[in-house]
Amino acid sequence: MQTIKTFIKDHPHMWWGLYLPVYLGGFFLIEHFITDNYWATQTFIDEYIPFCEYFVIPYDSWSFLLLALGLYLIVKDAEGFRRYMWSIMLTFGFATIFCALVPNGQDLRPAVMEHHNFCTWLLQNTYNLDTNTNVLPSVHVLGVLDALYAVHRTPGLRRTGWRTFADIWGVIIICSTLFVKQHAFIDVVAGLVVGAIAYVIIYVIIGGRRDRRMAAAGKEVPCGEHTDP
Repeated sequence: MQTIKTFIKDHPHMWWGLYLPVYLGGFFLIEHFITDNYWATQTFIDEYIPFCEYFVIPYDSWSFLLLALGLYLIVKDAEGFRRYMWSIMLTFGFATIFCALVPNGQDLRPAVMEHHNFCTWLLQNTYNLDTNTNVLPSVHVLGVLDALYAVHRTPGLRRTGWRTFADIWGVIIICSTLFVKQHAFIDVVAGLVVGAIAYVIIYVIIGGRRDRRMAAAGKEVPCGEHTDP
């Protein structure tokens, strides 16, 4: 118990992580109330995107990506974790509020699975947990972007294969949202747009101001904030 208390005392920034249960509470609340009478986001573009149940593996790995990165940043990069959480708070919070104000969903899920295997079983359980409503902007896309921004701003992951690995993993996750029919094409586009705006707010505007204050105070500025993409 003392070890835990000492860890929390030495890593007070970890309390920003308490936003996640708050978000999950809000998300599942609107999932419960918004089940029909929604704006269907699918377009003709989605007719050309095939269904592939195997992409449920990278789709479900999204949670692991966000959690693993969060734990790493808590231990290794306090400032990086703060900005990571601020980005998540901004993007996930916006998505929740938007879906509450503009109920939306998509009608792309297959009525019957053509195959019966582990991936279709996993996907059906994923469908049961996460409904086909509240899809725009895609929180999966937002989470991937939040993670990639943090990875590219983390000193401990600089000049290693971790960034390339994270980029490839992130792109596959984003594509998986379409192939398992959890999101329509415009859900993904909306996620990319909102994520880009969040980057400017968190890392350029707020982050830039914090960098200048830290530099003026003689503190080390987060590595790569201005020179590393």
